[in-house]
Amino acid sequence: MANALKIVSLLLSYPSAELQAARDELQAAIAADPLTGRKEKALLLALVEDLCGRDLYDAEERYVLLFDRTRTLSLHLFEHVHGESRDRGQAMVDLAVMYEGQGFDIAAHEMPDYLPLFLEYLSTQSAEEVHNLLGQTLHILSALRTRLQKKGSIYANAFLVLEAIAGTKADRQTLDELLELPEDDPTDLKALDAIWEEEAVTFGGGAGNDACGPDRLRTQLRAHKRPAPQPELGGDL
Repeated sequence: MANALKIVSLLLSYPSAELQAARDELQAAIAADPLTGRKEKALLLALVEDLCGRDLYDAEERYVLLFDRTRTLSLHLFEHVHGESRDRGQAMVDLAVMYEGQGFDIAAHEMPDYLPLFLEYLSTQSAEEVHNLLGQTLHILSALRTRLQKKGSIYANAFLVLEAIAGTKADRQTLDELLELPEDDPTDLKALDAIWEEEAVTFGGGAGNDACGPDRLRTQLRAHKRPAPQPELGGDL
């Protein structure tokens, strides 16, 4: 399982010459992984072949259009959580503290909720913890897989493997709520800039008041069910 999570983490990262040069190593690691079945191995091998056989600039452009310019396909988990910016920032802090508590260090510029980083962390954890935390994010992973399949993207393979590793199904109602969000146009940069500015994440504030770890993660990943806060009447808007 750890190998599979590390492999998916690499394949969902920004394409690089180093990744393409590692085709043989990736293929060997997939073939040797004892905890993925034949179907999951085939899905991962197909994604490796696509990424490593494609022109690097083409692979990079595709990645940016999919994951960086399409908010509903963002690989930042908390980007799919529609709560207050302060809540999302606190969730980031909590996740970073959880990493630190397990001796998993991240660079200052890395966002804790970036899926490849999250998967790398999970690859160091017990099977029980993997199933626990993957299960809590499963509605997001399933929504991403569904959207990628609609686009005919081979990146959906990675999410099919994650769903198989999780060994359970996403809550249907929560998944449907995510899928109801309108798709973004990755070529409409003006609209995207407005969205990012409106949904900016703020770090800090309130750290240490709540317990960190899986329970807090679950709370934040369900936060989109809460209505957005309304401004107080009679005050400054």
